[in-house]
Amino acid sequence: MSSDKMKKFNPVIIIKGIIAAHSVKLSEKTLAKTAEAHSFLTNVADVSLFITRVIKETFSPNFEFKEFLRQCFQIGYISLPLISVTGIIMGLVLTIQSRPVLVDFGAVNALPGMIAISLIREMGPVITALICAGKIGSGMGAELGSMKVTEQIDAMEVSSTNPIRFLVVTRVLAATLMIPLLILYADALGILGCWAGVNIKGDVTFVLFFSQAFSHIEFIDFLPAVIKSFFFGAVIGFVGCYKGYNAGRGTESVGVAANSAVVLSSLLVIIVDLIAVQITDMLMS
Repeated sequence: MSSDKMKKFNPVIIIKGIIAAHSVKLSEKTLAKTAEAHSFLTNVADVSLFITRVIKETFSPNFEFKEFLRQCFQIGYISLPLISVTGIIMGLVLTIQSRPVLVDFGAVNALPGMIAISLIREMGPVITALICAGKIGSGMGAELGSMKVTEQIDAMEVSSTNPIRFLVVTRVLAATLMIPLLILYADALGILGCWAGVNIKGDVTFVLFFSQAFSHIEFIDFLPAVIKSFFFGAVIGFVGCYKGYNAGRGTESVGVAANSAVVLSSLLVIIVDLIAVQITDMLMS
């Protein structure tokens, strides 16, 4: 074999080539991971700055009270039909599904109290917050996203109008205030739906039903649910406004902002509920 062929098939040269190619792949992976970490830290910084600006503008003297009332109307009153249907169906379905099991144990009288506690503590707040995340969060993301695409937010900044104070603060505060009220409203209708479900295969008077339901409820059942409801509203408002306010310039970014607002706010509602349940369990144990 000639010397050129020996160089061509030299194992040392082949091994060096493999090591060089592998090092190139490792460097590409390292650069990709570095870019992902940089993007994540940038997003965290943007969210932190956005929350800081919102909190700062919340306590500014020039509060947009009329816009706040308009957003309360949009979030609260406009959502009543959907929340009404959801609340009644919650109570009705829980009652119909739970009744056969309690009949087997001869504990039908405990049905109103069980449904009332489950609605007030967990089912009512979480399901209502998820419904609001789908309706209110997507609405905020789409509305602010369209304003971003059409450069209305830039026009407000040029005309010396603070868009954070006018657009974001009012929506976040309105969601924080109105979503707990919608949750209490859904709980009340859920209990009414439970009464209707009990009377499908029975005959329980309105007064007797409510005496059975509220005899098992204490103030400690209301307090954690009401407190976490305010956090649900704040999370939905912040996420919807952040996704819409920071939408891209293309028309597709409006749909992306609305979709990501629903997904992220729904996920954060579940995470907040998990944390609230753990804290409540620690305090009550």
